[in-house]
Amino acid sequence: MSRITLIDPASATGMVGDQLQQINGAFGVVPNMFKAVANSPAALASMWGSFGALGGGKISAKLGEQIAVAIADRNNCNYCLAAHTALGRKAGATAEDMAEAQAGRSGDPGTAAVLQFVLKVVEDRADLATTDVDALRSAGFNDEEIVEIIAHIALNLFTNYINVALDVPVDFPGVKLMRATR
Repeated sequence: MSRITLIDPASATGMVGDQLQQINGAFGVVPNMFKAVANSPAALASMWGSFGALGGGKISAKLGEQIAVAIADRNNCNYCLAAHTALGRKAGATAEDMAEAQAGRSGDPGTAAVLQFVLKVVEDRADLATTDVDALRSAGFNDEEIVEIIAHIALNLFTNYINVALDVPVDFPGVKLMRATR
């Protein structure tokens, strides 16, 4: 049971109603996370705008979803883990790709470098060394992509905190967290 009211898209008006209609158009349904965030028009605009902006960025949808599941697992966010695993599959990732990403691994050297960087940022609260950023450059990422990776991290921390703190009901097929089993 959510700790906050989930806004009914059918009764939402104004900017919130418009954004929930856009979200419904994108997903075919309004996921519970957006119904929770819709309590704040500013937060909904921030979240939905960030998804749109990053969706048009340099980082591929598949890599964005792999980043998301790695962060969700570290933050014990069942909601984001389920949602981004499903979205990753839609973006062309295999079940194995997503399970490996959830564990912070990948057989692709570039993806592996990104996931290692992402987990270091999350676990060490962005207390990085120059060598951490240089490792991404060595894996072929430029400054634009590095900044965008950090933006993905920030968006995923936002969504994880919303879902965990407010106990938003998961409305995607469930995925088992790995963190507790490591």
